[in-house]
Amino acid sequence: MSASAAGPEKARRLFVFNGGFLTQSRVRRILALADYKVSLGRPKAGDLIGIWGNSPTAHRGIAVAARYNAKLVRVEDAFLRSVFTGRDGSPPLGLLIDHKGVHFDPSHPSDLEELLATHPLDDTALLDRARGAIARIKEAHLSKYTCFEPEAVVPSPGYVLVIDQTRGDASVTASGADRNRFLEMLFVAQEEHPGARIVIKAHPETAQGHRPGYFTQSDASQGVSFLSAPVSPWTLMEGAIAVYTVSSGLGFEAILAGHKPRVFGQPFYAGWGLTQDEFPVQRRQRGLTRAQLFAAAMILYPKWYDPCRDCLCDCETAIEALAAETRSWREDHRGWVASGMRLWKRGPLQKVFGRYKAISFQDDPAKASASGRPWMVWAGKAEQEHRTAVRVEDGFLRSRGLGAELVPPLSLVTDDLGIYYDPTRPSRLENLIRSRRSLRPDQALRAERLIAALKKNAVSKYNLGGTMPEFPPGPRVLVVGQVEDDASIRLGAGAISTNGALLEAARAAHPGATLIYKPHPDVEAGLRSGHCDASALADVVANRADITQLLDAAGTVWTMTSLAGFEALLRGVHVVTTGAPFYAGWGLTEDLGEVPPRRREDISLLGLVHATLIDYPRYYDPVSGLPCPVEVIVERLANGPLPHPGLVNRLLSKAQGVLASRAHLWR
Repeated sequence: MSASAAGPEKARRLFVFNGGFLTQSRVRRILALADYKVSLGRPKAGDLIGIWGNSPTAHRGIAVAARYNAKLVRVEDAFLRSVFTGRDGSPPLGLLIDHKGVHFDPSHPSDLEELLATHPLDDTALLDRARGAIARIKEAHLSKYTCFEPEAVVPSPGYVLVIDQTRGDASVTASGADRNRFLEMLFVAQEEHPGARIVIKAHPETAQGHRPGYFTQSDASQGVSFLSAPVSPWTLMEGAIAVYTVSSGLGFEAILAGHKPRVFGQPFYAGWGLTQDEFPVQRRQRGLTRAQLFAAAMILYPKWYDPCRDCLCDCETAIEALAAETRSWREDHRGWVASGMRLWKRGPLQKVFGRYKAISFQDDPAKASASGRPWMVWAGKAEQEHRTAVRVEDGFLRSRGLGAELVPPLSLVTDDLGIYYDPTRPSRLENLIRSRRSLRPDQALRAERLIAALKKNAVSKYNLGGTMPEFPPGPRVLVVGQVEDDASIRLGAGAISTNGALLEAARAAHPGATLIYKPHPDVEAGLRSGHCDASALADVVANRADITQLLDAAGTVWTMTSLAGFEALLRGVHVVTTGAPFYAGWGLTEDLGEVPPRRREDISLLGLVHATLIDYPRYYDPVSGLPCPVEVIVERLANGPLPHPGLVNRLLSKAQGVLASRAHLWR
């Protein structure tokens, strides 16, 4: 971050005279992490006075600063803020802390304007980051506020977009604009595009009844319509032939979407050759690219906050935090009705899917489907009568401990087409893998870093640890045992469907190799079926061994459908599949089983990893209680802290050991 935008290195008292600094804990926390100590009382000469932008209470701080010869620090929300508006109670994801001015007030230069005017903005790595972040924001349909559904219908393409703002907004008044300016903008839009449809986009706070806008229904006429519904700005920009704004943040997003908006105010993004300016700011004479504008405004200028790790972070981390929370709202805000969920699973499911509206549990398919809510069913319990339900299953980075021991999952997957372990029908994961045939540079880099973190921290699905046995010299083949009544075996194993048969096939193919057999942890714990006497075929039976260490030691892995085959691919190990696991058929494995023809195409390992671990699952951080990106879960599994299962779960788990043959009762 630029020193000019970052503020002082040493913590200094920041005297405030606005109650919001005291009542908004997130604001105080970000300021503290940025080395500002929010204080009350009488400042001394040279002290700092914090004010919120040009808010109605800012005059208090301005007066105190003038009286005591103190310095003003203006604080504002960052340009990506939250799912809901601040008036709806959402805390900000970042702050703009400016020692020179405020970004939306053209009467004085701000730290942001200085960055835009003087920073070289020519570093290749910085601009690559900017391009990647722009693409990611578009892909995830993120904006300042994100409580809209990307699929929401927008007007048919070919309209002129005119952007309204809330009446009295500080960025409007700082530009010297009023209702007459908005009416002038509407008139010019009609004059410059005769016969075109005009769409006036209402501000979210206006649509929600918090504050009026500058346009009213009386401004609608033939060819002019209002759009108050919450829609994706990115979808809206795609259909627009021109964009008109006074000083809205949507004007900035219009630039990122490829438009050159007509600007009737003097916002921070005007004057750099990316807008048509009705009222130019004469001191802004530099020409910038979109990537340079974004780099300054979104990477160098803000103080971004990671709500899971409780620390300041870079722009990309903040984007992923907002993307995770936004995905949660978009998929869950209508509420779910759930079927086939055992009692011990319901609490964890509520934490993941019931954040915005509690899940209703209903095992009667007729009643569940008639509830009017989206419907989910545990994938292993899905029957023909659940065909319209979304299937739910544990994710691939699950926990530190076994699901069969009732340890709650940190990741879950939802699939509206099928489920990843069932090759007899398409799944959402298959579509995601196919969509990642090619990756942007930022996506490839993220997948590379994820693989490196998984390998470095020895993270796997269950993270049980264990000791390593001694191996004789020579080539090593790891044979991965599975639970033989598992759904992935029943649906996807093919001709070889038992651990004994898998061992026999591996031994026949590798008569001279050291054959290592790793039983499934659930089978080792006596909780599921699948025990076999491997001593006659295997040279080493690796009971209670760490699967990640075994994968690192193996040259080849044989599996029916185990996730260990995927984990082996991450480590560059040759994988032989005898069934049709989700990672087979993409040119990365040696497939001996019958793989569906629809998978017969080559996908890179990075594309497979991005689809499987980044795109497909939902992740839940048990520390912050928030939805989170995969990187947070990797850190939690590697270093903790993680909560332990409750007493009831531990007692139920022990009871399962006695009733292992009836595992279907609790799974």
